[in-house]
Amino acid sequence: MIKVGNKHYESGLDLPVSVPVFPLSGALLLPGAQLPLNIFEPRYVQMIDESLASDRLIGIIQPSVDAGVEQASDQVNDLCTMGCLGRIVGYGETGDGRYMMTLGGVCRFRITGEVDPGANLFRRCTIEPLLSDLESSDDGQEVNRELLLSNFRAYLEVNNLEVDWKSVEKASNVLLVNSLSMMAPYGPAEKQALLEAADIRTRADTLIAITEMVLAKDDSGGKWRLQ
Repeated sequence: MIKVGNKHYESGLDLPVSVPVFPLSGALLLPGAQLPLNIFEPRYVQMIDESLASDRLIGIIQPSVDAGVEQASDQVNDLCTMGCLGRIVGYGETGDGRYMMTLGGVCRFRITGEVDPGANLFRRCTIEPLLSDLESSDDGQEVNRELLLSNFRAYLEVNNLEVDWKSVEKASNVLLVNSLSMMAPYGPAEKQALLEAADIRTRADTLIAITEMVLAKDDSGGKWRLQ
């Protein structure tokens, strides 16, 4: 079971069979984490209006990072096959037609098809939720925390950044791994790999490997450049 905002999600019965989707390149939402968004396009403002009037759920997903790769006929070929359900846990209206909002991650899902949008401007897809995200008791105990933090320190040093180390040291392994995965300035393919990681340890190992490769290729005189 996972609690997001005021809602508990215990099984597939608590989740819809289709959701409005928000394709957003480079964005990463993970179960139990939060993602701030600035909504301004008319179709997505409409999507938020309808979501607020129903179950408050939307699907955050990236445009396909495998352009040109043939996919199964039942897949939506311009979107990645996996995304994450988010519940609107906070929002504000700016007065100029925009929403400033926060999504809380519920669980990951796979797209199984697309629904005719009818009069809607936004897209809606049928989904298969990864119910293991609701049932998981993974506390990240197998994460190599020392190596993860070592890579994090290297990133901060090459970018001349500082961090509240007291907060970092208090963070659980799960919070640490998921927060760093969402914050890291990686490209769409790397973000998708972090999303699709089977468990917290795998996600941590993936994050460590990506960081080490980027740092090893650094030839920019002390600045970490990501393509």
